[in-house]
Amino acid sequence: MVVAVSGSKGFFGKTFTTLLKEKGGFNIVELDISEGIDLSDRQFSDGIQKFDYFVHFANLSFVPHSFENPYDFYNTNFSTTLNALELCRKYSAKFIYISSYVYGNPEYLPVDEKHPIVAFNPYAQSKVICEQLCEGYHRDFDVDVTIFRPFNLYGFGQKNLIIAEIVEQIKQGKKSINLRNSKPRRDYVNVTDATEALFLAVAKEIKGFNIFNIASNKSYSVKEMTEIFEKYLEGMNISFTFDNNEIRRNEVYETRGSYQNAQEVLGWNPKISFESGIKEILIKEQLIKY
Repeated sequence: MVVAVSGSKGFFGKTFTTLLKEKGGFNIVELDISEGIDLSDRQFSDGIQKFDYFVHFANLSFVPHSFENPYDFYNTNFSTTLNALELCRKYSAKFIYISSYVYGNPEYLPVDEKHPIVAFNPYAQSKVICEQLCEGYHRDFDVDVTIFRPFNLYGFGQKNLIIAEIVEQIKQGKKSINLRNSKPRRDYVNVTDATEALFLAVAKEIKGFNIFNIASNKSYSVKEMTEIFEKYLEGMNISFTFDNNEIRRNEVYETRGSYQNAQEVLGWNPKISFESGIKEILIKEQLIKY
């Protein structure tokens, strides 16, 4: 099977590509902007070789930048997805789209795939638009599409987000780590677990139009997260302070997702607990020993 992977050098894409190589039996076509492969350029994308599956990670994803540079976010995320879908139509290939949490402030918990869609920032809005594009290509051109909606991905090698920020400050030797609001709760999913869900979809060659949450059905506040860090960093005199007066625009105070659909259709279950996932990061960063 020939599998094209866009964003193959990014955090999620690299983990998935590594898993495909470990499993064996796949001819992998790696597509990444860091190597000059610009999927937003229609002329360039038309030259991509024939494939059986396209797994699309190559979207901009850092939320603060989506407010600062909305044109780049919308243009890049839409055009790369459109060009990838057009290739799938051309090659009669299957498409996997990596979306995101698109439910806004939840009306109920755990959130399932039937929950109303509420775009709550430019990044989420771009994902909703791309999901609609996927649905249109399935409806009008019979492209088999699987959409994954990861909740809060984390793991070793991630950049920018809160766990990576904490680790970076510790590596810099800071003893007092300043964070924003301690109250928001998130459903964290380890990237290793998430890649297993994607692999199952490829291995099973899922047909039709499908949407799957990638979630754990558990949530942790920022404060609870820091308590896990304190547990494993005991003796390093690390302390955390919070600014609970700072409220981010359109803040969502709790996410917790149902993964029942992925469990029933793909046979997928998250296996790595949040605590053991943080411990693994600290070990790989050489901040603690086994």
